[in-house]
Amino acid sequence: MNPLLDKLQPYPFEKLRQLFAPHQPASGFKAISLGIGEPKHPTPPFIQQGLAASLDGLASYPATAGSPALREAIAGWLARRYDLPALDALTQVLPVNGSREALFSFAQTVIDNRREAVVVCPNPFYQIYEGAAFLSGATPYFVNSDPARNFAPDFSSVASSVWERVQLLYVCSPGNPTGAVLTLNDWRELFALSDRYGFVIAADECYSEIYFKPEAPLGSLEAAHKLGRAGYPRLVTFSSLSKRSNVPGMRSGFVAGDAEILKKFLLYRTYHGGAMSPPVQAASVLAWNDELHVRENRAKYQAKFSQVTPLLQQVLDVDLPDAGFYLWARVDGLGMSDTSFAQRLYAEYNVTVLPGSFLARDAHGINPGSGRVRMALVAEVEECLEAAQRIVDFCKKAKTA
Repeated sequence: MNPLLDKLQPYPFEKLRQLFAPHQPASGFKAISLGIGEPKHPTPPFIQQGLAASLDGLASYPATAGSPALREAIAGWLARRYDLPALDALTQVLPVNGSREALFSFAQTVIDNRREAVVVCPNPFYQIYEGAAFLSGATPYFVNSDPARNFAPDFSSVASSVWERVQLLYVCSPGNPTGAVLTLNDWRELFALSDRYGFVIAADECYSEIYFKPEAPLGSLEAAHKLGRAGYPRLVTFSSLSKRSNVPGMRSGFVAGDAEILKKFLLYRTYHGGAMSPPVQAASVLAWNDELHVRENRAKYQAKFSQVTPLLQQVLDVDLPDAGFYLWARVDGLGMSDTSFAQRLYAEYNVTVLPGSFLARDAHGINPGSGRVRMALVAEVEECLEAAQRIVDFCKKAKTA
């Protein structure tokens, strides 16, 4: 067996299952989960209909590069969304089966393990980054999120001796779990480091269409264009329809950016077997070409967060994020750890939240997720409000105990 598998930690939800195993939730409360970031809003009917109408495509093997129609739809969306010059749909865009599998397999393409390789990850982070690093033969290096920087990682804290070994940098903006969006100055700093040390940037932007300010979050390709980086050197962005269009089960996303890197990634995927099903491709074309359902979906989240956030602020240190569908709440002010908070909330009120320490690693003397919990406001507003009220009741009870 591959010995690198032994380096993988249990996934956060397995840790959560073990944390809850000794406990039964109190009777009288219906289970409400804010633990898993899985969209719960209904899939738009026109996407379902487009998928069903294209089932004849199951009789054909799909091309790994995707159909011209899908690549052009993605390129068109990128140009509209980020005010970019027209991308070359043939060389700068590649469909993938959701951003998760692409984020993982991308490391297998980029990492040259003939020499020592380091993969830089934000901390807390999406667990796929760490697994991709280990299974490519590289070593992850964690850069802690900084509350003083709106939870953005402080990349200036990384020593030059580390950067010299870095081959790949994972960036998540809007961030999971913090919701932080990198600024143009953040991107300028990262691009300068990439130019100096030659590493590739993988920009995970799967939460880009759920936001709460009038202006949409800045994207990596958008930042590169504004900074005059023609051709997006050493930059690849990853996105998905899962959150944008409420279709996590379709497993439909894309990568876009540096054409030379995507050429190698396509070669890898040809052997890896990463082709997207033709019916999913057809439905994806419809989804990328429609913005009405995206605006309606975003409005649901905005209404939800505008009601839930102030309710929780009565008892917790929590703020409206820049973007995404998570609240990143500090709970150690209640005199308990993040794991104790999650465990007791489940046992006493049957509400599931995810301990922040499960989403991070001990690095540079701390676990930056410790003392916080992630709440995924993915259900409809009534269920999220019910969960929030139970959390308020739990916190008030804990303060008087």
